[in-house]
Amino acid sequence: MSGHPAHHHQETGGLPLEILLPAVFLVLLTCGYVLLADRARRRNAQAGWSRWRTGWFLAGCALLAAGLLPPIAPWAHGDFQGHMLQHLLIGMYAPLGLVLGAPVTLLLRNLPTDQGRRLSGLVQSGPLHALANPVTALLLSVGTLGLLYFTPLYNTVAANTGLHWLLHAHFLLAGCLFAYVIAGPDPAPARPSVPVRLVVLGMAIAAHAVISQLMYGGFGINIHAPVDQVQGGAQIMYYGGDIAELLLAVALVATWRPQPGSRRASRPTALREARPAVP
Repeated sequence: MSGHPAHHHQETGGLPLEILLPAVFLVLLTCGYVLLADRARRRNAQAGWSRWRTGWFLAGCALLAAGLLPPIAPWAHGDFQGHMLQHLLIGMYAPLGLVLGAPVTLLLRNLPTDQGRRLSGLVQSGPLHALANPVTALLLSVGTLGLLYFTPLYNTVAANTGLHWLLHAHFLLAGCLFAYVIAGPDPAPARPSVPVRLVVLGMAIAAHAVISQLMYGGFGINIHAPVDQVQGGAQIMYYGGDIAELLLAVALVATWRPQPGSRRASRPTALREARPAVP
């Protein structure tokens, strides 16, 4: 556990690509959501669009910016502790805010009827049904951490800029999927009961704890970084992961709504409405 792979910075017009590209992405993501939210309010002043939803999404964008831009991003390139903080921001904290913003519901409110039906059909499709399974989401978000830190994969990824960005994309997408499955307010093909989701969340907490403790003790890990950095990163994962998963549990309870007769009300009907009430 010595040394840390160096990154080569590409620049364009004096601005490094690793700053320019995420900045452009974040501006497009934020502006796109705000414009759609404003359009939803103007199209239906009575139903409007929840400012809480907008606030959550913007908070998610801010957390994502914190993880992808300076000062954390440069720190993450040379220090494993920075990498772990970046991982938490991109893969756990930002996804919670983005998912609580209900972007799919917002998109459904803005799409024409035929396009909304196609999107609803996609949400109900078999592949998404399999992807939105809690076990699948758990494996993609937490299970891959074992592969990353207990094989040479992390060292390979950290030394290659393209692979490093793919890792960021994986953290973000897998984190959003897990948050969506556990506590997402958007329509889902088959969201399990609250007890089932709490059990899966408990499994995620236990997995994070085991991985971080093994990392702190240096058991089986394959990370080319100084021991103090690895131990510091393990502590960040342990405590930061607990806080993120506690927030996700709170979001699950807060967004849960009892559905009398829900077994009789078909999911396709709920999806066809395309304008679900947002608290």
